[in-house]
Amino acid sequence: MENQREHLGSRLGFILLSAGCAIGIGNVWKFPWLVGQYGGGAFVLIYLVFLLLMGVPVMTMEFAMGRAAQKSPVKMYRVLEPKGSKWHIHGYAAFAGNYILMMFYTVVCGWMLQYFFATAAGTFEGLDTEGVSEQFDQMMASPLRQWGFMAVSVIIGFFILSLGLQKGVEKITKGMMIALLLIMVVLAVHSIFMRGGREGLLFYLTPNMVEIRRAGIWNVIQNAMNQAFFTLSIGMGGMAIFGSYIGKDHALLGESVNVAALDTFVAFTSGLIIFPACFAYGVRPDSGPALIFKTLPNIFNHMAMGRLWGALFFVFMCGVLDRDRGI
Repeated sequence: MENQREHLGSRLGFILLSAGCAIGIGNVWKFPWLVGQYGGGAFVLIYLVFLLLMGVPVMTMEFAMGRAAQKSPVKMYRVLEPKGSKWHIHGYAAFAGNYILMMFYTVVCGWMLQYFFATAAGTFEGLDTEGVSEQFDQMMASPLRQWGFMAVSVIIGFFILSLGLQKGVEKITKGMMIALLLIMVVLAVHSIFMRGGREGLLFYLTPNMVEIRRAGIWNVIQNAMNQAFFTLSIGMGGMAIFGSYIGKDHALLGESVNVAALDTFVAFTSGLIIFPACFAYGVRPDSGPALIFKTLPNIFNHMAMGRLWGALFFVFMCGVLDRDRGI
C-alpha cells in the first residue's frame, strides 16, 4: 500500500513555502543585477507585464496539475496524460532540470554562507567600496573554498529535509521567511534615506528608453520574460509539487496571485536596497552577479548594528536557498 502523502500544517505555511520556492536568488540576487544591466525602471515594467500575462497563468496551471495528480512531477504525467501519449517525458526533463538548477543554487548558497561568516567575523568592517569589492574577488579566486562551502550548504539542505515536511521544511521556512522579509524592509528604509541614494531610486524607478535601445529592445524583452519564469520557479514541476498540497476549498488562481505578489514584493524591495547603495557608494549598477556582494557589505558598514543585520541577512538567505533546493 502506498504511504499517505504528508500535508502542510497551515495555509500560511503553504503560502510562505510556495512563495519561498519562488523567492531566493531570482529576486534578491538575480533581479537587481538584471535591472542594472537592462535599463533600470523600463526593465521592471516589462518584467511585471510578463509576470501578469504569463507567469501567474502558468503557475495556476502547475498548481492544478499537482492538485489533480497528488504526485511528484515524474509520476504526475502518468496519472494525468491520455493513454498512449508521451507527456510523461516532460516529467523526466523536469527531474533533470531540477538537478541542473541545484548545481547553480548550491554554488550561490555557498557564497551566501561565506558572507555570513565573513560578516559575523567583522571581515568587512573598516573597508571602503574598493576593499569590499576585493573581498568578493578573493573569494572567487579559491576553488577549494568554493567547493567546501557548497558541500556544507548541501549537507544543511539534506538535514532540513530529514526532519520531514511539517517539522523540517515548513517550520524552518516560516521562521526564516518572516525574518528575511522584516530585515529586507529595514534595509530598504535605510537605503532609501541614505545620502546619495536618490540617484539610485531614479535609476531604478524611472523607465529609460535610451538604456533599452543601448541594450537592445529584444534582448531586454527576452531577459524580462526569462526572469518572470525563473523568479516564479515555473516550468520545472516545483509548483506542481506545491499544488499537491492545496486543498480543493482554495482557488488556484488566488493562491497563484498571493505567491506572485509576495515574490514581486521581495524582488522590488531588493532593488530598493541595492540601487540607492550603488549610487551612494560608487558601485556600478551593471556589475552583474557580484552586485549584491559588492553593495550590501557597504550598507552594513554604515548602519547601526550593521554586523548583526548583515550576518542575519546572509544566514536567512542561506536558509531560503537550502529549502528551495530540497523541496
